[in-house]
Amino acid sequence: MPVLLPTSRTRGHAKRAGARHEDHAVVIAGGGPTGLMLAAELALADIDVAVVERRADQELVGTRAGGLHARSIEILDQRGVADRFLREGQITQLAGFAWTRLDISDLPTRHAYGLALRQSHIERILADWVSELAVPIYRNREVTDFAQDETGIDVTLSGGEALRANYLVGCDGGRSLVRKAAGIDFAGSEPTLSNLMAEVEMRDEPAWGLRHDALGFHGLSKTESGRVLVVVTEATLDRTGAPGPRDLSEALVAVYGTDFGLHNPSWISRFTDAARQAVSYRKGRVLLAGDAAHIHHSVGGQGLNIGVQDAVNLGWKLAQVVKGLSPNSLLDSYYAERHPVGARTLRNTMAQIALLRRGEAGLKAAREVVAELLGMDAPRQRFGAMMSGLDVHYDLGQGHALLGRRMPDLDLTVDGRPLRLFTLLHGARGVLLDFGKDGGIDVRPWADRISLIAADYEGRWEVPVIGQVAAPGAVLVRPDGHVAWVGDESQHGLADAMTKWFGPPAA
Repeated sequence: MPVLLPTSRTRGHAKRAGARHEDHAVVIAGGGPTGLMLAAELALADIDVAVVERRADQELVGTRAGGLHARSIEILDQRGVADRFLREGQITQLAGFAWTRLDISDLPTRHAYGLALRQSHIERILADWVSELAVPIYRNREVTDFAQDETGIDVTLSGGEALRANYLVGCDGGRSLVRKAAGIDFAGSEPTLSNLMAEVEMRDEPAWGLRHDALGFHGLSKTESGRVLVVVTEATLDRTGAPGPRDLSEALVAVYGTDFGLHNPSWISRFTDAARQAVSYRKGRVLLAGDAAHIHHSVGGQGLNIGVQDAVNLGWKLAQVVKGLSPNSLLDSYYAERHPVGARTLRNTMAQIALLRRGEAGLKAAREVVAELLGMDAPRQRFGAMMSGLDVHYDLGQGHALLGRRMPDLDLTVDGRPLRLFTLLHGARGVLLDFGKDGGIDVRPWADRISLIAADYEGRWEVPVIGQVAAPGAVLVRPDGHVAWVGDESQHGLADAMTKWFGPPAA
């Protein structure tokens, strides 16, 4: 039997919409941040979703990701749960490029900062939320195989259980079995450096701080528990597999001339700068998200964040298809929108790694030039918006500057009362904001999918990087917070936009 979260419903309870005869409408392989966020998105849309997770709980070995960027905080705010994370983390200017800190405090967002919060805490908070949403988690299990047919997909678990679903989503990391079994190529570049990361005790006082040299970059810092967090670049790429204390000692000696008497490691892990991306994010009823779809070096701290953003882009679309409201082709927009974001992340990560190497005078000069450039307001704001995810722009065609961009969290007036725009997205539904005075917009054929809100807003309309934009008469906002249509009293193109993103009108 699966190990379920405490408040989860068992199969004896009523299924959510769209499950039909399957065990679950959607099965998610992997219960990390991406998988948990996707599970929450589907549950909010009343989809019967289950997560398969190899761990017995959310405990992590190692440090992993260290925080949330501004757009990820916005996404959590759109769902009404950002405060849970903000209470436990430390607000900081987290964005940076090749060790050049990027202050985003002057960007137009309610969350013009990052949040320092370890992945273990992020996962725990997400898991608690998913539990409240009654999503079952099959723990101590992994997806080992699957077979698709015209009506669904049979998923085999490591314990011998079999689940039937409409769709399977691989959120099972860079070595994704789901991606491999689906036969989706993982194209990209081989590693050029190898890093060791560990948490240890040291007999001697370590050389605190960051440094870089011909090998790469290195750092020694104090953890919350008073131990030493080590990040060191190895002198060779020859060593693979699970590293041990000897590997760590030799790497430290090569850089510092000593291992500072390291002992009693809590954990040691190895990671590289291999940069790979799935050539497709979907094959039939199988989809990929997070590290299963793209891997890159951790510099810049973007991996967890773009995985969570993948999940929010995919969740509402998959829900629409499962419910039969939208055609299967809606899922094609997931790849079309998110693959370029992943590709850009791989590119900027590789650029940072190149700049962080020392040895050639040209690289040192290039790093100094980039740092000087990023000290200027316009480049700083542009790169700060990129690294924090605030500038993501989906290509939805020509039109208003807002089209395809994240909707600002405006302070609206609705029915004479103040209301933050993001509160309208808590239920993961589409929202049509009518800023006109005649109230002539009719969305009744889509009323089960879109909320029509007559609102007033007197402030400036401002978007990161672009700056101030013209005030629109009406805006259609997708559940992921991106603008799908901008118009006026003429409503030109509105019906087409609602049909494209939310399915045909109800009969």
